[in-house]
Amino acid sequence: MSKAKNIYQIDRLSQLGDRLTHPDEQLLAMIESEQHYNAWFTPENTLNAVKAIGKMLNAKDLERWLSPESGVLSPESNEMTQDSELKTQGSKKVGLILAGNIPLVGFHDVLCVLVSGHHALIKASTQDARLIKYILGILVEIAPEYAGRFSFVDRLANFDAVIATGSNNTSRYFEYYFGKVPNIIRKNRNSVAVLTGKETKEQLFLLGHDIFDFFGLGCRNVSKIMVPKGYDLVPMFEAIEPHQPIINHHKYNNNYDYNKSIYLVNGDKHFDNGFLLVKEDDRMASPLAVLYFEYYDDLDNAQIRLAELSESIQCIVSTADLHLKTQVVGFGKSQQPKLWDYADGVDTMAFLAGL
Repeated sequence: MSKAKNIYQIDRLSQLGDRLTHPDEQLLAMIESEQHYNAWFTPENTLNAVKAIGKMLNAKDLERWLSPESGVLSPESNEMTQDSELKTQGSKKVGLILAGNIPLVGFHDVLCVLVSGHHALIKASTQDARLIKYILGILVEIAPEYAGRFSFVDRLANFDAVIATGSNNTSRYFEYYFGKVPNIIRKNRNSVAVLTGKETKEQLFLLGHDIFDFFGLGCRNVSKIMVPKGYDLVPMFEAIEPHQPIINHHKYNNNYDYNKSIYLVNGDKHFDNGFLLVKEDDRMASPLAVLYFEYYDDLDNAQIRLAELSESIQCIVSTADLHLKTQVVGFGKSQQPKLWDYADGVDTMAFLAGL
């Protein structure tokens, strides 16, 4: 696809980005109402999710992502122009099973299918079914040509490929049902922060966002920190203190109380600052309201350990000089992915281009 022929699509998607970055009263009302359908989707968290997508859909990043040089679209990819219908040669029906752990978590998969010229059969999560329909409605309002490129379904049928996101348990069912067609099947992942002890108070405060944004429910949330031997946790506790109001959310508070009770009953050694439990553990996925930590001898040792855990890691938060295939981002950036930051490191657009 030539850059000239792609200008229309970039322009319309960047218009959507602007609408999400600066939500109008109707969208704000939708954001406000989400908490009544899913208690985890507070207005603050939902607004942050909407604006994060808006920020992602900026013209500069869209041009980089969809440029002919990027290779994400083949010359045969479907094209859209203001004066023409979408070309459907080679178009496939791609079933999407979306997660619902945080607001709009499945939007990127839908976007990839749309811009690659295929038709998205969307099986939305019951936890996040309303907002994504509303935002795709905004896209159709901006560019009516997209109206025929997606449909919401209760059950996937007549699909040519599948992208499914779920847990380690559901992935086995996905592999059974969808193993005969091209597929991307995602399992549980979490993110980890590697600290050196040289972090500033501001960096540690931003780490709090990586831990607490969306209550820690996202795969890009930090569930574990790796720290050098002898690391003092007190500066981190002091730096994340402004995030203390998270304990006022009843569902988060219930998880905090439950896990605290378990540790006390079992006599498990842990640290407690009143809204976060910090426990030494070699596992990656910590319970809600719990942050695991693990010591390392030196950065070489840490990188070996991270390589061992790579299949369970979504991204790494650190300013250390790490040489790993896993994506490394700065403090406070884990929940601000770019268009080309594909989940599990699997290039969704390359998969779709190969159908």
